[in-house]
Amino acid sequence: MNATPARKKSTPPKRLALLVATRKGAWIFHGDAKRKSWTADGPHFLGHTVSHLRLDPRDGRTLLAAARTGHLGPTIFRSTNLGRTWKEAAKPPAFANPAGGPPARSVDHSFWLTPGHASERGSWYAGTSPQGLFRSEDGGVSWTPLPAVNDDPQFREWMGTVQDGTPDGPKLHSIIVDPRDAAHLYFGMSGGGVHESLDAGRSWKPLVKGMEVVGGFDPTTITFHDPHCVRLAPSNPNRLYQQNHCGIYRLDRPGDTWQRIGRKMPKRVGDIGFPMVVHPHDADTAWVFPMDGTDVWPRTAPAGQPAAYVTRNGGRSWQRLADGLPEAQAWWTIKRQAMTADAEPTPALYLGTTSGELWIGRDEGARWANIARHLPEIYAVEAAELA
Repeated sequence: MNATPARKKSTPPKRLALLVATRKGAWIFHGDAKRKSWTADGPHFLGHTVSHLRLDPRDGRTLLAAARTGHLGPTIFRSTNLGRTWKEAAKPPAFANPAGGPPARSVDHSFWLTPGHASERGSWYAGTSPQGLFRSEDGGVSWTPLPAVNDDPQFREWMGTVQDGTPDGPKLHSIIVDPRDAAHLYFGMSGGGVHESLDAGRSWKPLVKGMEVVGGFDPTTITFHDPHCVRLAPSNPNRLYQQNHCGIYRLDRPGDTWQRIGRKMPKRVGDIGFPMVVHPHDADTAWVFPMDGTDVWPRTAPAGQPAAYVTRNGGRSWQRLADGLPEAQAWWTIKRQAMTADAEPTPALYLGTTSGELWIGRDEGARWANIARHLPEIYAVEAAELA
């Protein structure tokens, strides 16, 4: 009697979601397997400012939302069922009461959320405004300040005052955990440079060599360095990219000197912007979305003609990607957290605009299409694979 061949187990299709944080709430857009159609889930926290919405990749179900509410103030919400229900953190990020030294500060809002290392389940990092760094070890239920940053007199000097930095307050952002080493961390400050720790945040050193500052200021003064967004290449953790107030940069470790790679951008466009995205499988490929950084810094698409730009050779050359985007009179731009890519073999790009539009750039940004319109101003977009 012939044996019946064993059936191969079918791999369930990936469930892709876009996590969209806005000035007036948050949305989750669920995509089909081909990324052709999207279903909106939301709004969550309608009317509240949501700076960042992140999925825990270690379980594919836990969501954290960094929110500033009218009655609770700055806080973090947590969901363990993909947003069906939410619970506020029992102990949100808050600065410790100082025992002498620099004056006390209050968290205005949590700005950046980063899941911890894969080996440290339940660990998260949060960056705030004013600039502070916090850690949770219980999945976001309670948060502890990191005194080596928050209470260090040298760091406080580099941070400047609450009037320094971006128009809506200085930010600690771009918190990066080296996937090879849970103790190896990076972060950036909007006024205060890029910093690195090799001991899980107990000590830090600046990483600003090679970075330029606004003309007339001293580049040896860390305060004047303004990184907008720092990204680590997933396929090569020794490579970092940076979109900066003064250009686009790349750093290859163990080197410590940033190279300005944005000089090959078209002169009429320049290399100033906020978001930076690195290809999930190719460390030589990265995307930016330039803005008008001239004169009074309009923070709009140059000439009202928005476009992404891609390098496929580590910054030696750049190509404009605008097929499907508005050709004229589009005076929006993209915030530092509002552009991302999924991890598919041929990834798509996603971006959210200050005018409340959500876009997909198919085939690595070659063809753009609109997913949603008329949302509130978009602060952050993350692509996530759900469990």
